[in-house]
Amino acid sequence: MKVAIGSDHGGYRLKEEIKAMLEAQQIEVVDLGCDCEQSVDYPDYALPVAQKVAAGECDRGILICGTGIGMSIAANKVKGIRCALVHDLFSAKATREHNDSNILAMGERVVGPGLALEIAKVWLGTEFAGGRHVNRLNKINEIEANQR
Repeated sequence: MKVAIGSDHGGYRLKEEIKAMLEAQQIEVVDLGCDCEQSVDYPDYALPVAQKVAAGECDRGILICGTGIGMSIAANKVKGIRCALVHDLFSAKATREHNDSNILAMGERVVGPGLALEIAKVWLGTEFAGGRHVNRLNKINEIEANQR
């Protein structure tokens, strides 16, 4: 598996912890920044992660900012992206099983590192359930296709 990861300054420390966990599990990581705790703009990091995932260059993506909200909004502007803002284990599993989310967003100021690592593990380890959920995703794809 190949995972693109990005953060702004508010998520930098958590990004580094998640990146280390992924590498320890021998998951290939593409780190698209940022590389400091100096103030930066989250769309500048959400966009390249979303583009790599949408293009199929990475299997999944993880985005972290202070709350995860800005990153998820920005990533979801890219066609083909289903970025889910998650701060609990149930949602991490459900968004993969039901929504086939391809990017995970979290907030460093919302969730601690221990829980964030568990969320990432559950999200990465959960497969899309298919079945009745396929029709729902097809409807989302249709909405997306009809946008300018």
